[in-house]
Amino acid sequence: MATVHKTNGPRAAMVSTLARLLPVLALLIAAAPAQAFLARPVIFASVGSVTKAPNGWLQFCSENPAECRASPEPQQDVKLTPDLLQQLFTINAFVNDRVKWTSDLDRYGKAERWAMPLDRGDCEDIVLLKRRMLERAGWPIGALLITTVEDPKLSGSLHAVLTVRTDRGEFILDNQSPEILFWYETNYRFLSRQSPSDPNLWVSLVDPKELPGPVLAQR
Repeated sequence: MATVHKTNGPRAAMVSTLARLLPVLALLIAAAPAQAFLARPVIFASVGSVTKAPNGWLQFCSENPAECRASPEPQQDVKLTPDLLQQLFTINAFVNDRVKWTSDLDRYGKAERWAMPLDRGDCEDIVLLKRRMLERAGWPIGALLITTVEDPKLSGSLHAVLTVRTDRGEFILDNQSPEILFWYETNYRFLSRQSPSDPNLWVSLVDPKELPGPVLAQR
């Protein structure tokens, strides 16, 4: 006959308590990096005057008008949570891994063409796919702003990224990096982006080096 060991007593109670606490501790450990990330300074880019939309956007909208409609909902920044931050990382990584960077010249035989990619595309195409996927995941279109920048690493060549506006600041989703950074953590010179109120209205962005410190924190 097998011996039955009793599990009553202080040790058994401690084991039972630890078993109940382990899932909670795991969640706290997983949330720690997100909490640290969200604790960084809340600084919004300064917007300048209305400017001309990129020709590629105009061409894309003429072919895909449903992708370019202004949202009927009031403009608002997303209230960011650790879960939504994780969703940003997941979608950013998925698109960066799925779409192989391919120039418009190689894909279409022309220097510039914006299109929704399947498995190949350049920076603008990758931004369009991230924007669509986030919108379909429930993010308001007014918080997903296609942005043009100058990349000093590539001799000042133009590049496109996606700015995501939240109550914790503005994040940059970029096909050239697996990381999601605050706009002020990048090395880009920001040129223009869509207005949150209307994706067809583009505004210039002011170089932060030209601004006094307090202005940087304004929305």
